[in-house]
Formats: sequence, structure tokens, C-alpha cells
Amino acid sequence: MTKRALLSVSDKTNLVGFAKGLVDLGYELISTGGTLKKLTDNGIEAYQVSEVTGSEEILDGRVKTLHPIIHGGLLAKRDDASHQAQLKSQGITPIDVVVVNLYPFKETIANPNVTEADAIENIDIGGPTMLRSAAKNFSDVAVVVDPEDYGEVLESLKNRYEDKTWRKALAAKVFRHTAHYDALIADYFRTLTGEKDTETLTLSYEKVQSLRYGENPHQDAAFYKEANSNEASIAHAKQLNGKALSYNNIQDANAALEIVMEFDQQPAAVAVKHMNPCGVGIADTLSDAFGRAYEADSISIFGGIVALNREVDLKTAEQLHGIFLEIVIAPSFSQEAFDLLAQKPNLRLLEIDGEFTQDQTDKVVSVVGGLLVQGRDNGHITKEDLTVVTDREPSEDELNDLLFAWRVVKHVKSNAIVVAKDKQTLGVGAGQMNRVGAAQIAFEQAGEKAISASLASDAFFPMPDTVENAAKAGIKAIIQPGGSKRDQDSIDACNKHGIAMVTTSMRHFKH
Repeated sequence: MTKRALLSVSDKTNLVGFAKGLVDLGYELISTGGTLKKLTDNGIEAYQVSEVTGSEEILDGRVKTLHPIIHGGLLAKRDDASHQAQLKSQGITPIDVVVVNLYPFKETIANPNVTEADAIENIDIGGPTMLRSAAKNFSDVAVVVDPEDYGEVLESLKNRYEDKTWRKALAAKVFRHTAHYDALIADYFRTLTGEKDTETLTLSYEKVQSLRYGENPHQDAAFYKEANSNEASIAHAKQLNGKALSYNNIQDANAALEIVMEFDQQPAAVAVKHMNPCGVGIADTLSDAFGRAYEADSISIFGGIVALNREVDLKTAEQLHGIFLEIVIAPSFSQEAFDLLAQKPNLRLLEIDGEFTQDQTDKVVSVVGGLLVQGRDNGHITKEDLTVVTDREPSEDELNDLLFAWRVVKHVKSNAIVVAKDKQTLGVGAGQMNRVGAAQIAFEQAGEKAISASLASDAFFPMPDTVENAAKAGIKAIIQPGGSKRDQDSIDACNKHGIAMVTTSMRHFKH
């Protein structure tokens, strides 16, 4: 019986060698378009699909493999007498191997200048249909979608053809591949139509790396990236030095990057431990910004992650080099800075492509049995948005400190309090069950530096106790959302102690 293989690929990597291997194993090849030309140009005999079907391509090539002779050859069960009789009566030869990869839809829509018409023309119809037909009939058909599998497929065709396990694995890969392809198309059309909260949500990600383990050694983990995202992110970072990233490294690095992207007008430095900022500083130079972040909490930064929003120069690298850090993130490193930091073989240096600006994509969080999807917390407040609710208005310097602290507090786990002064965090209270506890942690960390400093709270004060403790610590200005039934109690406490308070009418819970 004739053994037949159908080859129709957009990605022609290693195609010629694979096709020659099939011929050597006695397969007759049929093909289409550019794939056929590639084969014949390299001296490999192959038949045009239209020769097999007896039907010419129509509609500018939109219809060429959608034909009973092709899909009958793919879907017929070899051990079903009725199927075999029908093949014989229709003059259909079974197809034993299918090698297909799809129109480059992902690459097409990645072009910022792509037109809707171009995108639609790169939606493959015949390819996914052949793949699904072949994968459904994996018991009898070997279906190949990835050029990386060519060598293993040839070996299996030669030595373990009767073993169905490898064909089942190839079929599973095909269904993942076509599902991913369709998910990209669905997301593209969701973007075109501007639809939100759709009746179904199809997400698809591409593997970046396997991880040794998750948060703890007994947990499995892997890292995936969005397929068509070009924004500044850890998923698209270029690692220049150091060990492979761990699960916790990635979480912390992402947190640090999100915070530093709050500050695009000045050089900024952020130090993070366990996804909370332990020090944030901005200044006229990167080295001064890092100095402020380091001085904010020189203990917690040990073994932490640092994110910077400007190219790392030698002076800043010298400061970084003197501290044990897990990761340094920056848009780039000068050669002198890289040479110095790379002396530490385990220090991970991540270079981030793209603008250091906040992304607009939805945030997706898994819960048992489901997902939560929400817009990113990209809410910003300017001086004009603030409402002064106390007798004393904040000074210009206090306003600047309040807005600085407000940008930081939204990245701190709730309940959250941030104490800041002179473009530097002084104390951070994170993830406490009550706001008074969060404030107390921040005041203890700030110590005497809290005198005349400013305070940001991620949510309103349900009682005046936090204000009373702030007054004892020496705080002189407070920013908070407002909206509590007992706002006036907190305002009265501020007035009693000469504290200026402004409200934002915006909260920043982070769970």
C-alpha cells in the first residue's frame, strides 16, 4: 500500500531534510504552494494537492485542501472495514503523515502598522482543519506541527510505528497549538470590537521556562508569557547575568518593575522584598535615587530585588556591587557597570525592553476553580485632584511628598501605610489586619525621621486612632481616600495636632 505524507508549512525550517527522510522511508509526498516549490527546488519529488484532488485552488488560494479526498484520507480508520470500502469506492488514498504549520497570524498582528484586512487574510482555515482531522485520527496518522519534532518523528516512523503513544503525544501538541492559534484570533477580535466581560474568556500564553519549583520546593512551577505583548515586562526581559530566575524571583521582580514604572519623570530606584517595597527613592541622578532607596531600609534590602528606570552607570553599579542582591532590573547597563556587576556570577541582571510606563492589560488572578479579571490599577492623582479637608493646607514640599507616597502605597499589600519625606520612603507598613498595626510598623521603621514627614494610607481611616498615632510620631501631612462615616473624627484629630490632610476620593486596595 502506498504510504503518503502531506506537507504544507509556513515555517520551512529543516523542511528539506525532513522531506528527504520521508522519501527515504518510502513515503509519497503531496504538497501546496510555497512548500511544494521549496521541495521541488531541492530535487524532491512531490505532487500538487490539486493533482490529487482533481480540483484547482479557488478564491485566491482560500480553498485548496478543504476536499473529501484530503480529509477522507486523514480521517478514515484503518481498522474499520466500512471506512476502507468507502475510500476504495471514492478512489481515496489514506494519508499517513501530516506536516502543517499555520499562517503567521501572531507575527502579522505584532506589526503595529498591520491593517485589519492583512490580519484577516492571515487567519488560516485549511491548516487547522487538516491538523485537527489528523490529530483526531492519531491512531493511524502522525501529525507534526513543530519543526523541532522532525528528527524524533523520522526515528519513530522507522522504528516504533506501531506504538501509538508517540502519535498521541503529537496529537496533544497539535490541539494545544490550534487552541493557542484560535485564542490569538479571538483576542484580536475582542480588541477590534472593544468588548469587555465577554461570555467566555480564552487566554493563551507561551512558555518562557520551567522553574525548579514554586513558592516552596514541594510545588511545581513554570513561567509563561503573553503571546503578543511587547510592553516592558519580566516575561520579555533579557537576562544578562546570573542564575536562572525562580518563581519568587519573578514575583518580586514584577512587583519592583511595576513600582518603578510609576516614576518616569525622574531617575527612580525601588528595592523590593516579598513583593512589597522596602525602599523607594527618586532624585536628579540614578545614584542618588538608589542611595535614597537603600537608606530607606538598609536591612531589608539585603537579598532583595532592585529596579531602576535609567541606564545603570558605573557610580550606581559601585553602590549596587557592595550589597547582596538577588536581581537588578534596568532598561540597560553601561559596559563599565555590567563588567563590575557581572563579577558576581549569581547576580541576575535583567535588561527590560520597552517603555517604562504602566501597562493597560487586564490583571488576571487565579482562584480555586476560576479566575478574577480586572483592569490594572493605573489610577493617578495630581495636585488638582486633591481636596484639603483640614484647617492647615499642606506646603508645596509636603504636597510633593504626599503624591510621592501615594504612588508607592498603591503597590503595598493592604492594609498599607507609607511614610515619606524628600522623595524617599522612610517607613512602610504592609499587609496588616488593621490600619493601626500597619501604621505602627511604618512609624517604628521611620523612627525620628518621621518627624515632619508625610503619610499615605491606601484606604480611609475608619477611626481617628491612626491619626493620633501619626501625631505622636511627628507626621505633619496625610493623604488618604476619605469616605468613612467617621471622616470628621480624623479631620478633627488632624486639626487638633496641626496636621494637614488631603483626600483623593480614590483608594488603592491591594490583596
